[in-house]
Amino acid sequence: MREVFHQSLEDVQARLVEIADLVTVAIDRATRAFGTSDVALAEEVIEADAIIDEKAFELDELAIEILARQQPVARDLRIVVTALRVSASLERMGDMAEHIAQLARSRFPERAVPKGLKTTFTRMGELDVEVSRKLAELLRTQDLRIAEAIRDADDDIDELHVSVFEKVLGDSWKGEATATVDATLASRYHERFADHAVSVAKKVVYLATGDWAGADDEAAHEPSPVI
Repeated sequence: MREVFHQSLEDVQARLVEIADLVTVAIDRATRAFGTSDVALAEEVIEADAIIDEKAFELDELAIEILARQQPVARDLRIVVTALRVSASLERMGDMAEHIAQLARSRFPERAVPKGLKTTFTRMGELDVEVSRKLAELLRTQDLRIAEAIRDADDDIDELHVSVFEKVLGDSWKGEATATVDATLASRYHERFADHAVSVAKKVVYLATGDWAGADDEAAHEPSPVI
């Protein structure tokens, strides 16, 4: 019975990694669609979000079944409950990618990226893709050093997010109302995407160390067992 339980936990981890990989594909395509006004690519992201949602739902069902049948306690219980919370964050990251793609589609054939902010949004997109890839690797390997890199990238995204607001609120901003709305929404979606990744990283650190406060410190620890 114990062997079956551990196999179920390994299945949970594998499903989390699968969803994280799908999210990485989504944010990569969404940011490219946003930067190039590729409406076909945007449509792919929007349609694929249903797959992410379904995968997250199936994982949640598995986790609930484990809780009901195995009645885990202590660390095992934390693993299953954390998996449910991580699944929700990954699903929201998929939603953020979808929202970025929807902006690209709504402005087609015009470019959704406002003039004067192309470089900023290109960099935000690159960082979000980097964060997503690192998060998938963190879930795959439980190498907690990756969590620190995710937080560092999130800090960079936060700075870019602030710079977007400074730009659109500055006296030199000449963008129309739609450009202002697009800039603020897109920036917010990028920033929230990374925030969810940081939230997941903190949960992984907590499982490995048992110290929630330590999740905000440097994550230079040995890889943990299964998440």
